[in-house]
Amino acid sequence: MSAANGHDTSYEWKATLILSLAFGLVGLDRFILPSLFPSMMKDLNLTYEDLGRLVGYLAVAWGVSAVLFGGLSDRIGRRRVLVPAVVFFSLMSGASGMVGALTALLCIRAIMGVAEGAVAPTGVAVVVEASHPKRRGMNNGFFQCAIALFGLGIAPIMATQLLEVTTWRKVFLIAGVPGLIVAVLLWFIVREPHQIAANVGAANAPKPPMASIFRHRNIPLSMLALLCAMVGIFVLSAMMPNYLADYLKLSNVDQGFVTSAIGFGGSIGQFAIPAISDYIGRRMATVLSFIVSAVFLWFFIHTGADNTPLFVLLFGAALFNFGALAILAGPIPAEAAPPGLIATAAGAVIGAGEIFGGGIAPQIAGSVAQSRGIQNTLYLTLGGLLAGIVVSLFLKETAPRKLKG
Repeated sequence: MSAANGHDTSYEWKATLILSLAFGLVGLDRFILPSLFPSMMKDLNLTYEDLGRLVGYLAVAWGVSAVLFGGLSDRIGRRRVLVPAVVFFSLMSGASGMVGALTALLCIRAIMGVAEGAVAPTGVAVVVEASHPKRRGMNNGFFQCAIALFGLGIAPIMATQLLEVTTWRKVFLIAGVPGLIVAVLLWFIVREPHQIAANVGAANAPKPPMASIFRHRNIPLSMLALLCAMVGIFVLSAMMPNYLADYLKLSNVDQGFVTSAIGFGGSIGQFAIPAISDYIGRRMATVLSFIVSAVFLWFFIHTGADNTPLFVLLFGAALFNFGALAILAGPIPAEAAPPGLIATAAGAVIGAGEIFGGGIAPQIAGSVAQSRGIQNTLYLTLGGLLAGIVVSLFLKETAPRKLKG
């Protein structure tokens, strides 16, 4: 513990680690579906439009939940929101493997989105509260990178390998088990804001009205910019396995390998870019991330069925796309939020990005894939990245190191 300000460094690392593990399992349970979808299509008679709907319904539910439960956790406590949410999305993952029709699967994935959406803003708040101000970007990056590492890096490889020895139904059941263990650990590790020395004064002060989060221009700007980032991420994540298998004609194992570049690149980006933003500033890091991601994606679109170049280019596009997302969903709203409303501000930003970028965009992409060819969905992603460049230019700098300098 730091004697100078009462900061508990030990709790900082424990809280960051357990929240990262929980968020990683959110990603695993959420993003394993696209990699299993080629097998599910045959058994349940599904289409590309159904894939867009499955991804979109979960994202819309996630977004609404993030707004509601972010504010709720500011009022009733972090553990009371986090623990039930982790238990519930784990159970819904297992239930996804028991369905026999599209309607049931849509309902289960939407309910799952409600539980997962509660984890995102509450987790951001816990990590911010536990972190030293100079490490907010780095710790938020570590927390957020887990969703890409587990959900888009490990999940495609795990799914395609397990499909060699078992069914897609059992893969869903296997994916849901670890979350039940993590929920128990969260209950014993996570502290409430009033238990953290640096937050005692803020916790005891009257909370401002929820609408006050919009007094800082970075909140509405982050909502718009995160929407752009999520268009990139969720269209790629939803459509990539089928793009590689159906359009480029890669084998099941090869498409799993290439698709994993989204996760491995994204996880590095979500950790490294926010950490770098602690030094060069949130605004510059966000703008540069959108620009570089768009360049990588342009070259990916014009690359044929060659595994190594596809992996490298997708890795780069995902690294910078997820880097922008991590800054916009974590440090920027947290630093713009009034005291006591960190989770509320993060929830508003994440909710907007999820509902429109993660919810509506994949459904549009599914319709485009069905009517005009799945290859054209990549241009929707590129458009989101280009729009993100413009919006991010208007952000106000909030990084503590830059402001102090």
